[in-house]
Amino acid sequence: MSGPMALEPGGPERDTLALRLAEPPALRDDRTLTPRLPGRGPDEEEVSRLAAELADRVGPAVHPYEVAALLEAEGLTAERIREHYGHPDLFSLATALHERVPRTFPEPARAADPWRPDHVRCLLRGVLFALPGLAYLLTAPLWHPGRHAAALVAAGLVSWAWGQGLGHRAHLRMTTGPREAARTLLTGAPLGAGLATASAVPFAGGVPVVLAAAAQSLYLAAAGVLLVLARERLLLAALTPLVAGAALLPWWEPGTLPRAGLTLLALGGTLAVTGHALRGPLTTAAAEGERPPLLRSLPYGLFGLAAGLLVALEGHREPYAVIALTVSMGPAEWLLYRYRGLSVAALRAATTPVGFLLRSAAVLGLCLLAYLVPLLPAAHLTGATPAALLPLAATLWTALLLQAFGTAWPPAAICLAAAGAAGAVTLLHLPPGPAVALPLCCGAAALCLVAGALRLLGRPARHA
Repeated sequence: MSGPMALEPGGPERDTLALRLAEPPALRDDRTLTPRLPGRGPDEEEVSRLAAELADRVGPAVHPYEVAALLEAEGLTAERIREHYGHPDLFSLATALHERVPRTFPEPARAADPWRPDHVRCLLRGVLFALPGLAYLLTAPLWHPGRHAAALVAAGLVSWAWGQGLGHRAHLRMTTGPREAARTLLTGAPLGAGLATASAVPFAGGVPVVLAAAAQSLYLAAAGVLLVLARERLLLAALTPLVAGAALLPWWEPGTLPRAGLTLLALGGTLAVTGHALRGPLTTAAAEGERPPLLRSLPYGLFGLAAGLLVALEGHREPYAVIALTVSMGPAEWLLYRYRGLSVAALRAATTPVGFLLRSAAVLGLCLLAYLVPLLPAAHLTGATPAALLPLAATLWTALLLQAFGTAWPPAAICLAAAGAAGAVTLLHLPPGPAVALPLCCGAAALCLVAGALRLLGRPARHA
């Protein structure tokens, strides 16, 4: 053959292609009516259109094979690739798209906050810390607590110290298995109740006071088990008789039997639901693991003793201040979770150790202020002095923060020193007097604890 048609393979088809490219746009865009013929070059317009549609998914691909997998997932067949896009196979089209679309590097997806607090649970725990005080309101005419408060305070201090240490040890045993943690609680809770009751005997003026101390100790031991096992709703249900009886007091004057009966009913319900909560873990299979040494839980118990002493000293001056501190323990726990979540966010945002230290200090200040500011109106409502209540609250919260990160001995030692100094001034009537000594001791302790928190928790490694 001679002439121009001989210079191009498929001459008649070439003329057909030229005629089709010369079609009006309205007809040329309808590819379903006029499919591409096999053996032709790529249709750049269609490939560009496909690249624009898939740019957000093609851009992050590091190899054409990833694009090929994407095209296959989109349902593109080999026949459609040849006829519609003019490429001989899937990998040819994938390579063209990979070269055409610029590389993108999307930010990794943010993980969910692992320290997101349970708002309802934290609120409920704050309420549960305060509800047992209704028992004193119901039973006060039966044994005159004002004249025998020392017995209850002694029993309460032992219960607080024992409960803190036992709770920590139970959490350690949970790493081995639920059965081991339940056995620790089942053994330790009755022993702690017995020790607390025995500590009240020297201060008791008679059998009714000893019985009241025993009931208090049994309740604190059982409630501590339920709180460790996260069974707050069971505990609230058990306290329903106590709440109902106290709510009716303004309109109803119960006799001796209803007062004692409602209190004992709440105590019996608490003991019953505690046994029910322990039954499940005790039936699980035993797990092998080393027993942690008892000394690991000792600083937590000493902190519980120190915290109890500081609260008792404040309660001796302003009894209603104890209510505000007790209720605030729920928000305090919520803020401990928020501190950890905000610290993780600060770690992601910081680019230098100094930058993280500054962010960490801001998070600490924010959480501490969020805990202390609501206590200002609570102090006025309870008649407490803010200058005394706020340093004590700051001491307790910062000590709990350090304990949450596994630093136990420094907060225990600092709080014990503050409690010892304030207690010595109060008992020995030393200057400057208890009204000044307790705020000064708590203020100094809070400053030491905040400085320790900035030093220890201002390091990125503690939050990684």
